[in-house]
Amino acid sequence: MLGLTASACGSGGEPATPNASGGAKAVSITVACQPAKSAPKEREAWDADVATFTKDHPGVTVKSTDQQPCFDPKTFGPKLAGGQMETAFVVPVTNYNDVISKGQALDITQYTGEIKNWNDLRADHKELVTKDGKVYGVPNVHYSVGLVYNRALFTKAGLDPNTPPKTWAEVRDAAKKIAGLGQGYVGYGEYSGGNTGGWHFTQAIYGRGGAILTPDDKKAAFNSPEGKAVLQNLHDMRWTDNSMGTKLLVDWESLMVAMGSGKVGMMLGAPDVVTDVVNKFKGNVADYGITGFPEGKASLSGGEAFMINPKATPEEAKAALEWIDYRFNTVGKGRWDFARGKSIGNPVGVPDNAVFGDSPTGQAIQADRVKNASLPVANYDSYVQAAGTIPPKAEPVHAQELYAILDVAMSGVLSRESASVDQLLTDAETKANSMLAAKG
Repeated sequence: MLGLTASACGSGGEPATPNASGGAKAVSITVACQPAKSAPKEREAWDADVATFTKDHPGVTVKSTDQQPCFDPKTFGPKLAGGQMETAFVVPVTNYNDVISKGQALDITQYTGEIKNWNDLRADHKELVTKDGKVYGVPNVHYSVGLVYNRALFTKAGLDPNTPPKTWAEVRDAAKKIAGLGQGYVGYGEYSGGNTGGWHFTQAIYGRGGAILTPDDKKAAFNSPEGKAVLQNLHDMRWTDNSMGTKLLVDWESLMVAMGSGKVGMMLGAPDVVTDVVNKFKGNVADYGITGFPEGKASLSGGEAFMINPKATPEEAKAALEWIDYRFNTVGKGRWDFARGKSIGNPVGVPDNAVFGDSPTGQAIQADRVKNASLPVANYDSYVQAAGTIPPKAEPVHAQELYAILDVAMSGVLSRESASVDQLLTDAETKANSMLAAKG
């Protein structure tokens, strides 16, 4: 997930009252995602936006919450169940259906006009927050998986960094050439455990057009030609080509550290991988690019939406959506104020949010991003072009349990040359079906 902030302040749910001037009704709302005190410049920018918003909306008081992270799986469920959620709160895409089906989000169909560029939000993302024709959220973040690659290693290996691989055959060929640079070079990096192996298996099978579960979510569907192709390709790269190194990478950080070292040529990842590799793992910003998913028929997508507390009054709901419109959906304002972001030292340039797609709003945001970029935006052009054409696909239900099961298959092909792809998938299928049956 992309990290944000939140806290446990509930929507007041009290009737709005006229303000002292006798004009607009006074209303108080709580809103999630105020930056932490450990990020003082970002917090100052947020507070400035609150001040501007309340000045422009007489009678509205905005109380920002302060909990790290914005979505915390340990507190999210209890806060919802206990009625302590903010007026406007963040829900990850994996939780949309659960929150909506339990009546924990307000039907905002009549209020969507408060989001001035509502029609520019991608239809496929609006569909995810719509149930039985009713709208329950405002899509806020979307990302899709692509191929992150080291442009410097491509050049060193005699490859053209401006024409990155588009097929798995091209990925395999490039990986062999990069691994051939010498001791310690890894052409293609992949995970084998910590639920990250199964997560990347899901990315890869989606890209090939396969599925993890049957349409009714009752049975495993990954023991398929697409699933076998994923594991066989990894097995061959590891043992025939020797292009994946010898160290098993288990947790998320292990591959990121390796990528930041400048010795790994390629890995699957969303654009935030580039930011993290540079900011957290000391990679050279000029070295990294991202392109579309090889042969991408679909892409595992992540993201989040803002939803409104079902206890909110009409006045509170309207004010909360006006805040979301200003802070998160207006070109050149709030989170899209790239000039301000650049001035306070934030990295600007990575296309890490495609919630508006290629709409006029999306094009305007991208133009501002390029204009104020502090990162080499040309390195991400092929990803931007591909992301707009590859359909998004959400994580499966019971994702983490399935990822843990699929870790075993990923570890198997990467740790044992004699591993049977068919047997690994059959074993995983049996375990997954048992888990799904137990879950009901």
